Amino acid sequence: MRELSSGHRRVHELVNALRVSQPLVSQHLRVLRTARIVTAHRKAREIEYSLTDEHIAHIVLDAIRHAAES
Repeated sequence: MRELSSGHRRVHELVNALRVSQPLVSQHLRVLRTARIVTAHRKAREIEYSLTDEHIAHIVLDAIRHAAES
């Protein structure tokens, strides 16, 4: 989510940034799309993912900061 808070990302960009497998990233994106947290837009042969709402990024980043305080 933190990676998507700064804008559109393609799957391979998320794989590189998160250092996890492509199937795992795709599985998580599928769950986030189903929950309508993430939207997908086709750009030529690839799909770009982004947060559906800017407020979601604030909520997630606040939760991450709060967890780090503990």
